[in-house]
Amino acid sequence: MKNALMLLVVTTLLLGACASSPLAPASYEYEMPLGGASDFVEERAGAPAIAMESDAMPMATAVYYDTSTANTGQQRMVIQNANLSLVVQDPKNSLEAITALATRLGGFVVSSNLYQNYSASGEPIPAGTLTIRVPAERLEEALAEIKAGAVEIQSENRSGQDVTQQYTDLASRLKNLEAAEAELQELMTRAEDPEDVIAVFNQLVYYREQIEVTKGQMQYFEQSAALSAITIQLTAEETIQPIEVAGWRPEGVARDAIQALVNFFQGFVDFMIWLVLFILPSFTLMLLPFLLVFLVIRAWWKRRKDKKADPAPEKK
Repeated sequence: MKNALMLLVVTTLLLGACASSPLAPASYEYEMPLGGASDFVEERAGAPAIAMESDAMPMATAVYYDTSTANTGQQRMVIQNANLSLVVQDPKNSLEAITALATRLGGFVVSSNLYQNYSASGEPIPAGTLTIRVPAERLEEALAEIKAGAVEIQSENRSGQDVTQQYTDLASRLKNLEAAEAELQELMTRAEDPEDVIAVFNQLVYYREQIEVTKGQMQYFEQSAALSAITIQLTAEETIQPIEVAGWRPEGVARDAIQALVNFFQGFVDFMIWLVLFILPSFTLMLLPFLLVFLVIRAWWKRRKDKKADPAPEKK
């Protein structure tokens, strides 16, 4: 029973050590009552120290150190992806050419799909989608060659995700998990009670599973950063050809008419702005002196007419 209690306490301490966040490096100290034939505390660089049973000391101390450190000199890990929408002469030939390009650059095809679209008249028009991965250092070369074979580039989008911090956190977590696994393996070799063996074995199974999961996440980041993904949407040239009837393109006439209307409206608005802000104020200022002269002359003329209209007073 005493051994089972000791294993339970040690396991709890190991869980606490591995659950500590790698973002905040810290050390953890625990005290636990021990009893048994011997006592020792192991402290190794990069691994937790585990306290075993002791008869000589009623209390022992287990010290756990988080091994995560700031990787200031670490190279950045960036996942780069690109999306293209292209108009090509023949989607099937372009799909095959891009597939060969991915292989030549040291990459591979993730997915490929060739299908049919239909025009308004019901004529089948080929189209396709393709996702490839190429080495990140050759991404620019791949994009340039893919776009060189296109009739028109309808859209292009590139994205980058910096996963350096996430990868560093996973590396620190992996060190803690592996250190805990090593301590449990050591306890496994020393355990004699069948109940203790089962308890340690169950904990080993859990930690090995967590180690594999963490390694898988790290491998995903490594592969995603090393190989950039390019997704290409291929559209046949027929889908963007203008409507043409006996050499007449109605969409061109409509475009010209709309452009003429826009030009007329723009000219009319410009004229109204000039009329209100420049022509009317300038014309008013020019007429003001003539208006004043006109008012003076009219007043003088009125007074003169009034004098003539009044009869002269008769002399007695």
